[in-house]
Amino acid sequence: MRKLLTTLCLSVSISSAYATTNQDIGADNIIMVVADGMGPTYTTAYRYFQDNPETNKVETTIFDKYLVGTSSTYPAKMSGYVTDSAASATALSTGVKSYNGAIGVDVNKKPLLTVLEHAKTLNMKTGVVVTSQVNHATPASYLAHNESRKNYDAIANSYVDEKINNNVKFDVLLGGGWKYFIREDRNLVEELQQQGFQYVDKYDDLANLRVGKPALGLFADVGLPWALDDEKGRLANMTSHALRLLDNDKPFFMLVEASQVDWAGHSNDIAAALLEMADLDATMQVLEQFVAKNPNTTVILTADHSTGGVTLGVNGDYLWKPEIIHRMKHSPNFIAKQLSEEKLSKAKVNELFNFELTEEEIKAIFSKQDEVFADSELASWKKVRAIEKEIKEIIDVRTYTGWTTSGHTAVDVPVIAFGKHAAVFAGNQDNTDIAKKIFNLIDSTQQ
Repeated sequence: MRKLLTTLCLSVSISSAYATTNQDIGADNIIMVVADGMGPTYTTAYRYFQDNPETNKVETTIFDKYLVGTSSTYPAKMSGYVTDSAASATALSTGVKSYNGAIGVDVNKKPLLTVLEHAKTLNMKTGVVVTSQVNHATPASYLAHNESRKNYDAIANSYVDEKINNNVKFDVLLGGGWKYFIREDRNLVEELQQQGFQYVDKYDDLANLRVGKPALGLFADVGLPWALDDEKGRLANMTSHALRLLDNDKPFFMLVEASQVDWAGHSNDIAAALLEMADLDATMQVLEQFVAKNPNTTVILTADHSTGGVTLGVNGDYLWKPEIIHRMKHSPNFIAKQLSEEKLSKAKVNELFNFELTEEEIKAIFSKQDEVFADSELASWKKVRAIEKEIKEIIDVRTYTGWTTSGHTAVDVPVIAFGKHAAVFAGNQDNTDIAKKIFNLIDSTQQ
């Protein structure tokens, strides 16, 4: 087991040279991808969602192509068998089990060395790319140490204050989080700019980020919009630019998180979930292309846990039909927001869904609208949530999708890997084993 991290001021110099490629010097890059909430049903659902109906065969996906094993997800005994994202990310980042809510600390709330921090001490470049706010549970568990995942401001502050050899721990940080980085009491964006960071707040400006300087990109107040509502391939786009900035004469460690598979699971939203999986698919293809050009790279994809207990085929019917989701141009949340603001004609409602609703479905939506509009004291977000629930039920019935919970489940999750050391991650393993293997790979790349 790795020793506790006793200090963050480590005596390793950070090089900023960008003279050759990794392949030239044989340096090993490690890319850890966490699909938050992606249990095995999600990869199965995505396979059927992507299936070409014109062929007899069900086509495989990139997740099938590189499946090498599974991982258990349970937290420290004090938290039982069902983990939260913080405890599981801490296990994946440190190799140590902890309690639910823990951010990079053990059960005694003592800081633990993370794989990202270890990489930084060994002169590797580091990057984090997520679709949540950048100080959410998973990225925080690689970059910070806090007794509670809920301490968002303190975690964000630590990104600026806690350094390794007088350097910020990350060279690239992309995701959401204006709310936590641009505050009345402190502007962390300005502080990072004063320390030499480039900053962008629009996807289009990612191309303007210069190689050779650290970079911060924040693109939303909290998490990014749903993939259904955002620019197509937003995670793949951010990842591609992060690779451009990190690819240099030194090996690098990068964390990529498809954060909102989990959020879709919590919301029991199969449409949002499948488009988050599509965004992850596009990202994995970017990484596959990178590995083809840089065979000294290892990519590991797993989930911290599964969310929602999603089931394909319900009510005794031997059916699962995701076809209508291909037609959707907006998330159920987006549609619900429109319907919470005003009464629309049947034609306008069909236009929002981008498919024709039955009379019964239209009646259910209009009835829910009447109900929430009649309550003048009902908060606007509660109106949205009530109408959104009706929309998701329509999609669930049409697709024959079921859910067992709005929380997490304790099932094992897939492990997917490709690149130089993919075989290391084969078989059934505990989530802590993944971190331990990455620690070993980081150490071996320095030898």
